[in-house]
Amino acid sequence: MFKEFKEFAMRGNVVDMAVGIIIGAAFGTIVKSLVADVIMPPIGLLLGNVDFSNLFVVLKEGAVAAPYAALADAQKAGAVTINYGAFFNTIISFLIVAFAVFMMIRGLNKLKRQEEEAPATTKDCPHCLSQIDIKATRCAFCTAELQE
Repeated sequence: MFKEFKEFAMRGNVVDMAVGIIIGAAFGTIVKSLVADVIMPPIGLLLGNVDFSNLFVVLKEGAVAAPYAALADAQKAGAVTINYGAFFNTIISFLIVAFAVFMMIRGLNKLKRQEEEAPATTKDCPHCLSQIDIKATRCAFCTAELQE
């Protein structure tokens, strides 16, 4: 069983997938920082010094009575909250990641279309089915004469 698992894990596509997951997680961390530390502070400043990470609604007060100055204070008191500001930050992060993935797939599709549109440089020999140059008049494998 261990041998089978090792064969499965060492396949090229499994290793590629693992690398993709690791890079994706790192990219997600960068995007999260971009949203929380670069994009949202100016937006919050424009909206009147709003810190989106501290926007929440108290459903049930904790050991210390509300109001709470920050989400950390509410959580420290044991209050039950809906953290809609953090959710908003997560939505912005998702949109950035989704856009980046869209742009990557768009680029890959463009390359694939260019590859498909490239003129053929080989053909199959009608006698032995080997691949030969498109300009060949005789097959290099079976030496059959080819009609143009």
